[in-house]
Amino acid sequence: MRRLSKSKHNAVIFGVLGGLGEYFNIDPVLLRVIVVVATFVGVGLTVPIYLLLALVMPDGESSNNKPTNRPHRPSSFGNFSEKPERKEAQKVDEEDWSDF
Repeated sequence: MRRLSKSKHNAVIFGVLGGLGEYFNIDPVLLRVIVVVATFVGVGLTVPIYLLLALVMPDGESSNNKPTNRPHRPSSFGNFSEKPERKEAQKVDEEDWSDF
């Protein structure tokens, strides 16, 4: 059985909700939405409990086969992970003042 610990690869702030999601097999986004809604509704213990868990929960194991950052998700705005090809600068005649 997996032990309860902060998530290294599914962390937004401290990795508490990512670790809870992995332990209970729940989507961490759902847990984050619940915490945000509970905070705005006025449940006064949400932030102190989160901070307490951030201090008490052990850090997750970092093995080499687990990704250290978030997995790449394709964007609807284009693929920004690839660098565009650089074009060579054009040589300009030093006596050419046509731009001015």
